[in-house]
Amino acid sequence: MVRKELSMKIHLHIEKQQQETEVHIYAAEYNEMIEQLMKKINSASTENIVGYLNSDIHLLKPEEIFSIYTEEARVYLQTDEEEFECKSKLYELEERYGNKFVRANKSMLVNMDKITSIQSKVLGNPLLLLSNGCNVAVSRKYFKLLKEKLGLGRDGV
Repeated sequence: MVRKELSMKIHLHIEKQQQETEVHIYAAEYNEMIEQLMKKINSASTENIVGYLNSDIHLLKPEEIFSIYTEEARVYLQTDEEEFECKSKLYELEERYGNKFVRANKSMLVNMDKITSIQSKVLGNPLLLLSNGCNVAVSRKYFKLLKEKLGLGRDGV
């Protein structure tokens, strides 16, 4: 089987007068590569996450959320002031917001921008300290990925 390498040219233009970011895709045909590229671009945009508190619906910005966790088969969004229920599955939120959140353990995602320190223990699981004062245990299974997403090399933690 002969596999054709897919290539593309990328041009970035910085213009001070530009009010919002625009992405233009020029292609000879619509194909799988274009579809994947569009999905990546869409998932990178900062879309609101819908949270429910009592009977109210709240549109939360990802940067407002410290962690997303599951408890008793329900998903919760933890902000500085409240915890909202979310109808999405944890893995769906991880796929959609993987550029902002990282898996800490089987039942929790944390906002990478809210991590203030990592306490690496000789015995036991490492702990993340979030900017709201919460501690989150990181399972060893996800610790390597967490360090990679935070840009920490071998000399890091």
